[in-house]
Amino acid sequence: MTAKLLDQGHVTFDAQAQPAASRARVLIVDDDEHNLHAIRTVLEDVAEVVQASSGEEALRHLLKGEFAVILLDVYMPGMDGYETAQMIRAREHTKRIPIIFLSAVNKEVEHLIRGYSMGAVDYVFKPVEPIVLQSKVAVFVDLYLMRREIQLKARHEQKLLDANLRANADRLRAEQELRLAEQRQSAIIASLPIVLYLEEHDAAPHVPKFVSGNFHALTGFTFEELAADPTQWMERLHPDDHARVTAALAARKGGRSYSVEYRWQTADGQYRHFLDQAVLLPDAHGQPLEYAGTLLDVTDRKELESQLLHARKMDALGQITGGIAHDFNNLLAAILGGLELLELRVQMEPAHRRLFATTRRAAEHGAALVTRLLAFARKQKLQPASIDMTALSTAVTQLLEHTMGGMVMLEWQLDEGLWHPYADEGQLELALMNLAINARDAMPEGGTIQVSCRNACGDDAGLADGDYVVLAVSDTGCGIAPEDLERVTEPFFTTKAVDKGTGLGLSMVYGFARQSGGTVRIESRLGQGTTVEIWLPRAMALPQPATGAAVDRTSIQDGRPNRGQQHVLLVDDHDGVRMTTVTLLEELGYRVTAVPDGAQAVDLPNEELEDIDLLISDYAMPLMSGSEIIRKLRTKRNALPAIIITGHADAISNLPESVLVLPKPFTLAQLQDAITVVESRHAATVS
Repeated sequence: MTAKLLDQGHVTFDAQAQPAASRARVLIVDDDEHNLHAIRTVLEDVAEVVQASSGEEALRHLLKGEFAVILLDVYMPGMDGYETAQMIRAREHTKRIPIIFLSAVNKEVEHLIRGYSMGAVDYVFKPVEPIVLQSKVAVFVDLYLMRREIQLKARHEQKLLDANLRANADRLRAEQELRLAEQRQSAIIASLPIVLYLEEHDAAPHVPKFVSGNFHALTGFTFEELAADPTQWMERLHPDDHARVTAALAARKGGRSYSVEYRWQTADGQYRHFLDQAVLLPDAHGQPLEYAGTLLDVTDRKELESQLLHARKMDALGQITGGIAHDFNNLLAAILGGLELLELRVQMEPAHRRLFATTRRAAEHGAALVTRLLAFARKQKLQPASIDMTALSTAVTQLLEHTMGGMVMLEWQLDEGLWHPYADEGQLELALMNLAINARDAMPEGGTIQVSCRNACGDDAGLADGDYVVLAVSDTGCGIAPEDLERVTEPFFTTKAVDKGTGLGLSMVYGFARQSGGTVRIESRLGQGTTVEIWLPRAMALPQPATGAAVDRTSIQDGRPNRGQQHVLLVDDHDGVRMTTVTLLEELGYRVTAVPDGAQAVDLPNEELEDIDLLISDYAMPLMSGSEIIRKLRTKRNALPAIIITGHADAISNLPESVLVLPKPFTLAQLQDAITVVESRHAATVS
């Protein structure tokens, strides 16, 4: 397109009269030669078309020159569209080139989200409608040429002025062409959730002059209605965003560009999210003249982010539910075992037996419900507030104590005089849970997770000056490889095995911290562990004290043992389950030695261990798991028969085939059947 400068400094573009040498270039990347030819034919009148049949060839073209827009096929052999887009975004000189993804399949929301997260500005599905594609590309070609002309304007002032004088004879024709071009651009931009505007560099209050786009569709107002009251734009900002936007507008006076995201109340009373970006344009003498900017409606993107956050929270709640179910299974094991013993040992009248049967059915129904617990989370409008870390640490500990398992300990260290961070409490809880679960997964053999909180000053790059609260989650696990460390906050990147992670945990923590005015810093060494720090701004107000409900605890009485010939070693850290299981075993005629942890079991004298015929052990216990107890005891007593009892049998792995797993809660008959199976296996092995 040929740039023509008219009087008053106005620039117009003539697409028909444009020499080939100055035309904008469009890069098409597709492994299908037929698709390349078809798209080239559609776009030849819009721009110079450069084509590539692979991601590697596209990257080579990008090293040689600039492009107005890139049309990128998603699915290609070798380097696919997503990988190519990621490498384009990683380069300083190419990361701002608009990318339009082309795809014939995968129109689901998650694929669109992935494309937009890679930096795409649009998604076009095959087969391509020529007029639609040509119109979309023309918008970005026009924007590219406008930006290029603006950049050249300051360097070629005299040349443009001379060109303007020579163009006077063609002014009428140029103005007519300009009006037609503006009409075409306005029609295209009106279909997008964006408006273009100009604003005087010293405008006060913030009063943009919207010049293109469907302003009414975005806000519900006409521009004339808004211009009639210059204070209305700032007054309709969300109260929580007002101070931040005011600060951004003040700070832009010291730079040549700015970008700020905020919520603005539209005519229907709803708040929509706008991304406001602008660059400062100079006048002919190099002095600040006006801002040229865009106002983009990102409400849909925000809603998608909210859905992703909700999905991650539900995943965490699902893990918590599993831990809670384990505890309920322990309680139900003690209750059902006790009820069964009462039924065997106590003579009851018919009325009492009916009541007893009702109680037992209720307990059995509870056991069935535990296996079908549903993760439930009430969706609510989350807002940043001042957070009491002492109260938060208690709440997070209560949530995680069922998720960490028996082999991982959680420790908190809060510095004296700790400030209150200003953030969304619910999201901070979720972030800490994500980090704690990651730390747990990094320590499959168990260990300690330390969560420390301290005060700090934001004097480093990337943080505004001020006070911050730093929350650090540290583990002693496997660590992260150096080549992976810089990518761990990228969406969908994970170092975990397939089906073991979504790759969204750290990226969501990072996004949450940045949106809260802070950041995330990660230090890790292979084989030594990882520390993830969340930096959050200090709050200026204190939260209201929270109240909690007391926990009612009950105890279970032990029965008197009966001695038998066979000797069972029982290991379980839950008092109620251990006592009830002892009584069940004695009811079956076994002699029982019961200990609350693996250390006492392993430390039994050899002469006592030689008298043990069967080991029954819980799986998840502090310091030493059931599998480790079996391994250590079998170094002293080879092929010792063993049964693992657990509230979450599906979580157990790496057990020898000779070990039988008995889920809690279990009945007397199920316990006897399990012992019979193990004894039969042992007898077959010995014979």
